[in-house]
Amino acid sequence: MKTLYLLASASLLTLIVLSLAWELWLAPLHPGGSWLVLKVVPLLLAVAGILKGRRYTYQWASMLILFYFIEGVVRMFSNTGLAASLARVETGLALVFFIAAMFYAKLSAPAGKPAPHPPQKS
Repeated sequence: MKTLYLLASASLLTLIVLSLAWELWLAPLHPGGSWLVLKVVPLLLAVAGILKGRRYTYQWASMLILFYFIEGVVRMFSNTGLAASLARVETGLALVFFIAAMFYAKLSAPAGKPAPHPPQKS
């Protein structure tokens, strides 16, 4: 669980830094930065819950991260140069977060009651 927590936290925080740097300085869509930097806001909403280990946050953030995975794949094939390289990194970080978050959410599930058995015919 600790490894999954660290992988999810590190990949999320790195993705936030990467997105900010990408859209403001490294390879923005427009010189001087672009409004696409606002794509970081949904990730920021997940940070507190991820760092506190809240299972519910891991669940919804694992679905949210798929948008970043898709963006990375699209920009990897549509951009060139540094932007394409950044897109590959974004795709990798999103994939790491998704896998870590899914397993964290699964393994942190509370122990439930066993499923009821169907009635047997006599």
